[in-house]
Amino acid sequence: MLPFISPKKYRELVAEIAQLGDNHIRTIGLVVMIVGLITLFVIRR
Repeated sequence: MLPFISPKKYRELVAEIAQLGDNHIRTIGLVVMIVGLITLFVIRR
């Protein structure tokens, strides 16, 4: 939804992410997936 709401901000965000190192991006992705799984477990109970 961000590209639709604010294309300029989305471009800035993508540029920042592109400057991060591979390991940093992997770590962020892992944390986001774990938070998502925990959220699913909590909601389904």
